Amino acid sequence: MKKIQTYIVLAALALGQFACNQTFLNPSTISQSQAVSSPDGLITLSNGLQYRYTTGGALSVLYARTAGAGLTTREDFVLNVGNADEANLALGGGNVSNINSVVRNLWTQSHLVRSNAELILANTGVVSDAGTKSGIVGYASIFRALSLGTLGLFFEQSPVTTGNNVPFVPRAQVFKEAITTLESAATQVAAAPVSSDFSGKIVTGIDIPNTIQALIARYALFSGDYDKALAAAAKMDLTKKSVFNFDDNTRNPLFEYTFGNLNVFQPTNVNLGLTGSLTPDPADKRLSFLTKPSTNTAVAPVIATAFYTANNAAVPVYLPGEMLLIQAEAYARKGDLTNAIAQLNRVLTKTAAQDAFGLGAALPAYSGAQTADAVLAEIYKNRQIELAFQGFRLEDSRRFGRPGPGSANAERNRNFFPYPLTERNNNTTTPQDPAN
Repeated sequence: MKKIQTYIVLAALALGQFACNQTFLNPSTISQSQAVSSPDGLITLSNGLQYRYTTGGALSVLYARTAGAGLTTREDFVLNVGNADEANLALGGGNVSNINSVVRNLWTQSHLVRSNAELILANTGVVSDAGTKSGIVGYASIFRALSLGTLGLFFEQSPVTTGNNVPFVPRAQVFKEAITTLESAATQVAAAPVSSDFSGKIVTGIDIPNTIQALIARYALFSGDYDKALAAAAKMDLTKKSVFNFDDNTRNPLFEYTFGNLNVFQPTNVNLGLTGSLTPDPADKRLSFLTKPSTNTAVAPVIATAFYTANNAAVPVYLPGEMLLIQAEAYARKGDLTNAIAQLNRVLTKTAAQDAFGLGAALPAYSGAQTADAVLAEIYKNRQIELAFQGFRLEDSRRFGRPGPGSANAERNRNFFPYPLTERNNNTTTPQDPAN
């Protein structure tokens, strides 16, 4: 991702207004008007979107969403309680305050990426080449959607625009806003394929057409639009990868900050914290892909491997198995158990050789009860394994109605996060914090 380093000086001006209207400008960089006045300036700013979303260790959205989801659902556990904010996430409830750094970074960094993407999208009129414009629109739309989608995973409400005292909207509308952005981008990219000029100047790794459809499918599922989720997932080429690339200078944030050491947090155990009927089959080949025995089992029984094995390890934007499980869940919720089981079986029986990332369970086909509840339970179980460390477990736990805070055998310690104090102090429309 060295190309990001070349461009981040411009992107640092990133015109970083988040929802509470705080602005960060670097006086040593060019002005906003200069940055958005040419195709190259917009491509430069586009590279800055990925830099802000993915890098910076614990500051990154990638780190915060993994920590936020994993620690609140027992997927991960804290190794050193001196990491107070992560430790409080693992405790849950009122221990998660509105000054928690993980919560704050989720909110602030996501809104900064969103607002910067909007700036780019608002200025594409300066781009005359249709293919270059498609690349810029597609890329910026992906990061606007990822940012909005991340906010919807962890907060009951969020602004979707930038300004003074901007209103909050319910999370379902946040997901729909992401989908609208992606659908507009899909039309643009279909009309004019991304140009080689854009591809040669942007950080490599993201497959724009496939990623647009993958994110439509993801957020349509989360917002309950199952037909849209199915239609988008069906357009995917699951043999192609779409990844965030890193190198030794712009580092994989999960490896750099936590999974590469025994100091912050690691997976709870080889079963990923899953118990009872959710306990993975010991023959599931995904377990050895996702974890390996720790070098110090007295501190942690296993450490995460998967996509977090080195500073330069690429992280998927989405996984093929996610798309299959989206289809399985959407069919099941529509009452079509035949197709739901067919898609579920594609995940259960998939071998490493059949997966673009080498992630395969290699298990027998589903043989459980032919009821919606049973099939959905198996889909949920497989989402927890297939999508480990991807930041979805809190959302999944709520959506599937798993035991929550205050319930017997609770599987999550919060439902949503409080709104950061930085927002509350600057936006009078900030809602009351959720009870848990």
